[in-house]
Parts: sequence; C-alpha cells; structure tokens
Amino acid sequence: MGTRDGEQPGSARLELVDGLALLHAEDAVLEAMLSGWEKQQRGGRRLLQSTVDARQNRVRRLVEFTNEYPWQWTASHMDEWMAHLVGERRLEKSTILNYQGSIRLFCDYITSPHYRWSEECETRFSTHPVQICHEWNTTAHLADYEGRPGRRPLTREECQALFDYADEQVERAIRLKRKGALTAYRDATVLKVIYAWGLRSNETSKLDRSDWYRNPNAPELGKLGMLHVRYGKRSRGSPPKRRMVATVMPWAAEAVEDYLLNVRPRFGFEDHPAMWVTERGGRLRTREIEERFATYRDALGMDSDLTPHCLRHSHVTHLVEDGTDPKFVQEQVGHRFASTTAIYTNVSGDFMNTMLRKHLDRGLKSDEEELG
Repeated sequence: MGTRDGEQPGSARLELVDGLALLHAEDAVLEAMLSGWEKQQRGGRRLLQSTVDARQNRVRRLVEFTNEYPWQWTASHMDEWMAHLVGERRLEKSTILNYQGSIRLFCDYITSPHYRWSEECETRFSTHPVQICHEWNTTAHLADYEGRPGRRPLTREECQALFDYADEQVERAIRLKRKGALTAYRDATVLKVIYAWGLRSNETSKLDRSDWYRNPNAPELGKLGMLHVRYGKRSRGSPPKRRMVATVMPWAAEAVEDYLLNVRPRFGFEDHPAMWVTERGGRLRTREIEERFATYRDALGMDSDLTPHCLRHSHVTHLVEDGTDPKFVQEQVGHRFASTTAIYTNVSGDFMNTMLRKHLDRGLKSDEEELG
C-alpha cells in the first residue's frame, strides 16, 4: 500500500529528508535502511518483532565483519563471511541458512526500485547496492566449505599472465596516446600487491602511503619491508583487526616503489593519504578492483569464477609450495585458526609429485640401509 506521494512504506524518500546534509551520512543512511526495512517487514508482511530484530542483527554483523556499508558490499564479501561462519565458527546448517536468508532479503529490499535506495546511494556516495547472495556463495557452503569449484588459487603461470596483461594495457594506452594509462598502471600495481602480500580487496582499497615500514631484518627492501594492514577482517563486536605483513617477494616491492615515485604523484592530490587514488581524487573502491580484475580475467579466457580474492589464495598456496613455515603463512594473512589457512591451500600437482618423490626416496633409502 502506498503512502505520501505514492511512496512505499520503508522507501528512502520517507526515511530520509530530501536534500538534508547529514553529519555522519554513512551511519545515518545505514540506520535509515534498517528502519525502512523494519517498516517494510512489519507493515506488508506482518512479521513478529523478534524475527525482524534477528534479521537486522545479522545485517549489522555483516557490516562489522566487512567493515563496509551495504552499498559497498560485493559477492566476495558474502563469500568470505560464509567461509568464516562455516570454517571458523562452525555454525549449524540451520543457523547458516538463517544468516543467508536475512542478507538476501535485505539486499532485495535495498536494491528494489520501489524503495529508491539505489538512487539515494548514487546521489550521496556515487555507488549503489547490489544483490550479493548467489547460489555459489550461499548454499554451496553448507555441506563443507570448498567454495565454487572454479574459485581456486591461480597457478604461477596464470598469475604471470595476469600481471603481464595488466602491464601491456599500460603500454598500449601510452602507445595509442589514450587516457587511462595512469589508472591502468595503478590497477596493475594493485593486483600485484594483493598477490604479493596476500591481501583482501577491502584491505588493499584502504591502504595509505604511510602504511609501509622498514624491516630491520630486510634492509635491502628499504621502507617497503613491512606493510601495516589496518582494516583486517573484524570479529564480532570488535574493531578491524590490524596486522603487519612481511614483504616476501622483492619484485613486488620494486613495482610498488616505482608506482609511488613515478606514477602516484602524477594523479595529483598530494595531501590525500590513500595509496590508490582515482583521477577525481577519491579512494579506489573494492568494487572497482573486482571489475578491473574481471576485465583482465575475461580477456585472458580464465575461469569466470576467479576473483581478486583468488590472488590471496594464490599467495598462501605458493608460499606453502615454496616450503614456508605454515605458522608464518597463517600470520601473514591474518588467520586466527590454522584450519582456515588450510582451506585456502591448494597445492599444485607438481608440488604433490615432488613431495611424493621425496618421501619415496627417503623410504627407499631407509630400506637399503636396513638391508645393508
């Protein structure tokens, strides 16, 4: 049933005053969304208040977990949250279903044209909410978290092909004298940083230039020896987790140094703290990182299931393959439990064959010694 000016109960126009400048706009819009969603559920569907409150609490938990507002959420955020709920918190199937259902319904509400939240977010934040619940990042996790079959670490060859293609786009833009060379260079560096330091897209988006530090144990890396991640994944009721990530791939440090010295200054905005700025002086968003990755992935004919988060998986897998201590890898990526790191690990066939050969040779040598 419509209300004033034909607006639906729970619409953005009814929850927010048109043209009003909000002191804390993001928080105010989030609360207005939740308030409108409550009216939509209580009025049209006549749900119990306890049911509405439980659903709202699940939305707030996802906000806390991602450290992002709903209009900034992507499907990858839901994927990571489900991995956390299943792999770390070990929640029951029925509980997981309730979590998924609440987020799906909330996204249906804020993306519906009837309630105009997309318009409001575009006006205030230059972005809009999307549905983040899909078959591959919800029900697929219930039996056991394996992720979508195509959601896997990239091989070393695929990583190299991706980085080479990203670099080629910079050279192409320069050669054809087209706009976009700076942003292409920035995004090529972003993808390398996600892989080389094992970051989430959200963590990468929120990096500042001041987050780099010297490592006394690696003086040859200069000021790029350690990276301070200030916006790690939240635990319930706690602020974003911080961690220090050691630089373990010197080639990536060289790429970052070149970007900071020769490319970042050409964007201007010297007073802006962000590592990755846009041509308009904003901070590069998670969704923009995912879109650039998808463009390059599709151009290379890679699996459509691959996302930037797969580069983080690749970081874990390749360090393990190189014989890095699992505890060090766990600390690098900020996992509370070793079992979570194990979920990310998917070593290659070559690695498995090498380990098999090593154990066989060791066993054969022992047999020979006993016979001798």
